[in-house]
Amino acid sequence: MVHSAYDAVELVSGVPGRIEAVASHAGKLLVAASDCSLRIYSAPPPADGGEIRRDGPYALERQEQRLWRRAPSAMEASASRDLLLSLSEWVALHRLPGLETVAVVSKTKGANVFAWDDRRGLLAAGRQKRLTVFRLDSGREFVEVKEFSVPDIVKSMAWCGDNICLGIRRDYMIINSMTGTLTEVFSSGRIAPPLVVPLPTGELLLGKDNIGVFVDQNGKLIQDGRIIWSDTPASVVIHKPYAVARLPRHVEIRSLRAPSALVQTVVLRDVQKLVQTDNYILASLSNSVYGLLPVPIGAQIVQLTASGEFEDALALCKLLPPEDSNLRAAKESSIHMRYGHFLFDNGSYEEAMEQFSDAHVDITYVLSLYPYLVLPQTHIIGEHDKLQDLQELARESSDATDEMEAYSLQLHDSDDKSPLENKKMSHNALIALVKYLQKKRNGIIDRATSEVTEEVVSGAVHHSLNLSEPYKAKKPNKKRPQTHRSSVAREMANVLDTSLLQALVLTRQSPGAIELLKGLNYCDLKICEEFLKEKSDYMVLLELYRSNDMHREALQLLNRLVEESKSAMANADFSKKFNPQMIIEYLRPLCRSDPMLVLESSLYVLERNPSDTIELFLSENVPADLVNSYLKQHAPNLQSTYLELMLSMSETGINPNLQNELVQLYLSEVLDWYKILKDEGNWTDKTYSPTRNKLISTLESNSGYNTDTLLKRLPQDALFEERAIMYGKMNQHLRALSLFVHKLHMPERAVAYCDRVYEEGAQQPSKSNIYFNLLQIYLNPKKAEKEIEQKIIPMASQYPGIQRVNSTNKLRGGRMGRKVVEIEGAEDTRFSPSGPDSGRSDGDGDDVSDGGPIMLNEALELLSQRWDRINGAQALRLLPRDTKLQDLVSFLEPLLRNSSEHRRNYMVIKNLILRANFQVKEDLYKRRQAVVKIDGDSMCSLCHKRIANSAFAIYPNGQILVHFVCFRESQQIKAVRGANSVKRR
Repeated sequence: MVHSAYDAVELVSGVPGRIEAVASHAGKLLVAASDCSLRIYSAPPPADGGEIRRDGPYALERQEQRLWRRAPSAMEASASRDLLLSLSEWVALHRLPGLETVAVVSKTKGANVFAWDDRRGLLAAGRQKRLTVFRLDSGREFVEVKEFSVPDIVKSMAWCGDNICLGIRRDYMIINSMTGTLTEVFSSGRIAPPLVVPLPTGELLLGKDNIGVFVDQNGKLIQDGRIIWSDTPASVVIHKPYAVARLPRHVEIRSLRAPSALVQTVVLRDVQKLVQTDNYILASLSNSVYGLLPVPIGAQIVQLTASGEFEDALALCKLLPPEDSNLRAAKESSIHMRYGHFLFDNGSYEEAMEQFSDAHVDITYVLSLYPYLVLPQTHIIGEHDKLQDLQELARESSDATDEMEAYSLQLHDSDDKSPLENKKMSHNALIALVKYLQKKRNGIIDRATSEVTEEVVSGAVHHSLNLSEPYKAKKPNKKRPQTHRSSVAREMANVLDTSLLQALVLTRQSPGAIELLKGLNYCDLKICEEFLKEKSDYMVLLELYRSNDMHREALQLLNRLVEESKSAMANADFSKKFNPQMIIEYLRPLCRSDPMLVLESSLYVLERNPSDTIELFLSENVPADLVNSYLKQHAPNLQSTYLELMLSMSETGINPNLQNELVQLYLSEVLDWYKILKDEGNWTDKTYSPTRNKLISTLESNSGYNTDTLLKRLPQDALFEERAIMYGKMNQHLRALSLFVHKLHMPERAVAYCDRVYEEGAQQPSKSNIYFNLLQIYLNPKKAEKEIEQKIIPMASQYPGIQRVNSTNKLRGGRMGRKVVEIEGAEDTRFSPSGPDSGRSDGDGDDVSDGGPIMLNEALELLSQRWDRINGAQALRLLPRDTKLQDLVSFLEPLLRNSSEHRRNYMVIKNLILRANFQVKEDLYKRRQAVVKIDGDSMCSLCHKRIANSAFAIYPNGQILVHFVCFRESQQIKAVRGANSVKRR
C-alpha cells in the first residue's frame, strides 16, 4: 500500500533557541521557544486571489517576549473558543489572537500533563499523585469540579467520554470523572512509557512497545484493532484515515484500516513533537517546523489504483467532499470494475462479482465474461456505452481512468480465447455467477412485474374510455397514436433468467433450476429448450414445459422417458427417476384445468397402475361421468376396472348412473357365462364365477341401480339369488324370502336376509315382522304365495325402497273366538300390530292342508334362535295345533325367563325409587327442625353488629347469621348486579 499520502514541507526555519511547543490557529503557526517567547508565523500571501498557500515558508508576523516565566512543555489552541492553553509552571489560558491572559489555574502548579475537552470545556491536569478536573466557566475562569488520588505520577492521559484514560508508571487505567472509579486496563510494555492517543470516534489508541492497541471508552479491546509500528513511537497523532507516529529515525504513516499497512515513511530526524491540525500535521524539530501536507485524495486514489490497492482506494473515495458526489460515484464505479476484473483474472470469482455489483453495472456487462452462455436478443443499450459517461466524468480529476477504459475495451474487443478465458469457464466462475444473478434477480423481477402491471392498468383504462364514448364522432383520416412502453425491465429479466438457468444446469444444480421455473420467471423458451435437450436434463425440461403450459409436450416427453426407462439399456437411476407414478403426479394439477388432456394422457398409466390412476381421478374430483364415457369409447376393457376401483375407494359411493353401468357390465358378462354353461348342461344356481360374485356383492352393497331394468334382463329359470337381492332392494321381502326358501333351498340365507333387514329397520318398526313373514313361508307356503301375488305391487324404478301394500286383510269370525294365551313381555318393541300379516291366526288345518307340506323343523329352529325378535303371541297363533309343547321349550323357556327378569327388574327399580323418595323427605324434615341459639354475642356476618332482639335470617348451612334487613338489602344488590350484567351481554 506504499504511496505518497503526505508531502513534507518546511514551514518555519531558523527559530532562535529550542522549539518547545507548537500549535496552529486560524491558519497561523504558534511556536513556543526555550526563551519563553511565543512567535506567530503567517502563511504566504494568496496567489492570484486564491486560497491561502500552505506549501511555502511562513513569515514571522508577531513575537511575544517572556509570555511565560518558564518555557511551556505543552500547548493547545481551541479554534471554537479562540483560546490558547499552555502548561509551564501551571496551566495558563490566553485569548487569541491578542494573547491577553484570561486565567491562570494556580492549583495546577507543578503539573506535568493536561488533557483538554474542547466540546465540554473540561480540563484534566495531573500533578504529582493527584488528578484534578476543572470546568471553564463563562470562558473566563476555571472552576474545580473533582479531584482524585491516583497511584503514581500521570505520564499520559486523554479524555474518552466521561472517562479519562491515564498512563501511570507502565500501566493504563480508566478513571470515571464523576465517581473516581479506577479500572486497570493493561500494561504499556517493558520498553516504552505509556502513550494515550484519542481517536475522533471516542475510542483510544494505547501504546504497548511497538504496538498500538485500539480500545473503547471503557478500556475493552476492539477485535482486530491494532497497529504494529516498525519501532517504538514517542508520540502518535491521528489524521483520518491515517495514524502518524514519531519514531527515532523517521515519521511513519500507517492506515487506520485493518491490517494497518504501511503507507509512507517521511525521513525527518530528531522530530521533537507531532501536532495535529484540521488540515495537516506539524512536525517540530529543534529550530524548524515542518508541515506534513496531505496529498489530494484524488491523486492518492490514482496511486492506489495503479498499484492494485483497490480497497484502500475505495476507502479514500469515501473521503471525497459531498459536493463532488458525481465524481465520487464515477471513481468508485471505475475502481470497482477494475478491481472486479483483477479478482476475476486471479480466480476470486465471488469477490469479483461483489465488486461488479458495487459498480452498479448491468448484468449484460458481467455476462459478457461468459461467452459460452446463449443470451436472447434484446434492445438493451450496451453497458460499455453507459460506462463511457462515468469514465468521462472521472477523467476530469485524473488520467487513471484512461488505463481502466483501455482495460475494459480490451476485454470487450478480444476475440481470441486465452488461458484467462478458459479460467472464466471454470466451475467456480459459474458458481459465482449464479450467486451474483440470484442476488440481482429480486430487484429486476420486481421492476419487470411492475412494468407489466402498469401496462395492464393502462390498457384497462384505455378500454374503459373507449366504452364510455361509443358514439363520439371519429375523424376518418386520423388514427389514435398507440402508446409504446419500454420493455427494458422485461428484457433484462429475460436475459437474467435465461442465463441463470444455464448456469444452474452447468453447475449441476438442477433442483435450483426447477425452483426457478416453478416461480415467476422470464426464461427464453426456445433457448432454454434447446440448451436442456443438448444437456439431456429432462427434469428441468419438464418443468420448463410445465411453467409455459406446454403440458402436451411434457406428457409426450414423460411417456417416452418412461418407456426408455424400461429398456435394458437404461441404468438404475434413470429407471428410478422416470416411472409411471411420475406421469400421475404431473397429471394431478391438470385434473381441474384440463380434464380432457388428463384422460387422453392417462390411458398409459391406467393400464399399468390402475389403482393410483383411479385415486388420482377421485382425489382431484375429475367428473366420473366424463371418465366413464371416455373409457367406454377408447378403452372399454378398462371401464369395469375404473368403476370397481372407484366404488371401492370412494367413501361417499358413486352416483346411481355409474352404479347401474357397473351392474349392467357385470350382468352382461354373467349372462354370457350362463348361456355357455346352459348349452353345456352344467348350469346350476349354486355355480359361481368371479364376475357373478362381484355382481352379487355389488347388488347387496349398493342400491342406486335400476332394478326394473335388471329384472327384465334376468332369465325366468335361473339367477334366483340375484332376483331375490333385487326384490329385497324393492322391499318385496316375501318374494325374496320365497326365492331363498323354495327356489334356492337355502333357509340359512333366508335367516341371514331377515337378520339384515331387521338390523337395518331398527328405526323403522314396520319392518320388524320380517321373521313373521319367514314363518308364514315355512308354515303356510300356499298362503304366502297368494299374499305375494295379491299384496305386493312391484316398485317403479324411479322410487326405489318404497313398498305399496294392500292391507285389506279380512278377519275370519271363527278365528276371533279362539283364545290364545298371551305371554307377558314376549311382544317385541319393534313390532307394529298394524303392519301387514299380523293380528290374526293362520294356523288352522284347512290352510295347512291347502298349502302342501310345511317346514315345521325350520320354523321351530327359527323360533329357538330368534325368540327375542319375534312376537310370541303371533308366532303361537301361526303354529299348527298338533305342535308338541316339548318342541317349543327352546323358544318358550328363554322368552318366559326374559319376561320374568324384566318384571323383577322393574319392581326393584320401583322400590329403589320409592326408598329414595322416603330418604329425601326424611332429610327435609330434619333440616326443617334445625335449632339456632341467639345470645348477646351473636354478630351479623354482613354488618358485623350484634343481632340482639332484631329479626334475623340464617343461611342453609346453619352457621351464618345475618340481620333480616341486611339479608334483604344484599339480595336486592345481587338482583341489580345481575340485571346490569345481562344488559352488558
